[in-house]
Amino acid sequence: MEAIDILMEEHRVVERVLDALETAARRLSEGEPIRAGFFVDAAGFIKGFADGCHHMKEEGVLFEAMVAHGMSREEGPIQVMLVEHERGREYTRAMREAAERLAAGDAAALDGVVRNAQDYVALLRQHIVKEDRVLFPMASRVIPPENQAKVTEDFERIEHEETGEGVHEKYLAVAEALEAEANQ
Repeated sequence: MEAIDILMEEHRVVERVLDALETAARRLSEGEPIRAGFFVDAAGFIKGFADGCHHMKEEGVLFEAMVAHGMSREEGPIQVMLVEHERGREYTRAMREAAERLAAGDAAALDGVVRNAQDYVALLRQHIVKEDRVLFPMASRVIPPENQAKVTEDFERIEHEETGEGVHEKYLAVAEALEAEANQ
């Protein structure tokens, strides 16, 4: 299923940012100088790409197609994914808020930056594994082949109409910048 391939490729980009975020949080917790804006930038990537582009495809298209073909939204795998998406949004908001306080000189916010970054990374790593190994293969089985092309078309519509041209290139550049900064 081509749509699943798109989502899995996006997961690989998200994982690159997770690696950078994990490294930066560890370094910050060890007292190394990490720019507070790094975490604000990471939160921007998460909101714009992981949540805005990727989760929009999952929640607005893939999950809807799975529900239309008999799966429950209120219980089971889709419900778990939706709860985890929301938990990720909460960690991201809290990380951004703490990073903004840290940037403004509130040294006590450091622990909130580190904790929320680490919690987000841990959540998303296991979330991606569940989607890649369980949910996406399930979607390929549940959504009939004649309907799978429509899912891919709807993904393309989201790319062009909802998120705008060049969004992947923009966020790939952000991912590369975060990787470079975390590992310098």
